[in-house]
Amino acid sequence: MKEEYDFSKARKNPYTNKLKKQITINIDADTIDYFKSQSKFSGIPYQTLINLYLSDCAEKKRQPQINWN
Repeated sequence: MKEEYDFSKARKNPYTNKLKKQITINIDADTIDYFKSQSKFSGIPYQTLINLYLSDCAEKKRQPQINWN
């Protein structure tokens, strides 16, 4: 093993500009179950799926549509 490594020509991590922040959020059990079932189908962890969905909503500036009937 070398004593020193040269990382001057190393590629930059493309994901460093999208750092995540850990939060606490209350989500209905049915919603979590839905994303867990989607996770089994897609092979993507359910928390990642939830993040992808919320990111898509934020990017497209979707407004919540709530119907209290």
